[in-house]
Amino acid sequence: MHLIRNGKFERTDMWREGKWLDLWSVVHLLSGVSVGLAFYLLPFGNGASVVIAVLGFISYEMWEKIVGIEEASTNRCMDVVVGVVSFLPVFFLLAPLLPETPFILTFGFVLTANIVMSVFGWIASQKAAALQERLRARYARHRVRLLEKRALREKSRRNRLP
Repeated sequence: MHLIRNGKFERTDMWREGKWLDLWSVVHLLSGVSVGLAFYLLPFGNGASVVIAVLGFISYEMWEKIVGIEEASTNRCMDVVVGVVSFLPVFFLLAPLLPETPFILTFGFVLTANIVMSVFGWIASQKAAALQERLRARYARHRVRLLEKRALREKSRRNRLP
């Protein structure tokens, strides 16, 4: 993490937010696959399943915005696109072809991978937030010291003038 020109901190870890896609996009892809497999088992029908899934992906991005998760709007849109694009082929093509045991194993594997990646990403984000707070505090302390030194120099300069 480092300080950028406008006074904000920029993350440099692998979980940082990208302009279009980032590591979180893999989580959204796995979510689309998980939802596609789960909705295939639910008795909603094709149309309702697609509408509910799309609204769910959009609602999640809206929730992120409401709770203050900062993301580029392009990334937010791509998160929805990645979720929908991974949901559709799984729901319409893959799920109907899988026999029961491979279906359950696939669903279990994808859901587990999705949860594990989400947890690791969340932990990394929490660590980054804590680091950012420590850096902000350190930056504020240094700024106060510099302003105090500047004030002392000014006072010293004024005292030297005849």
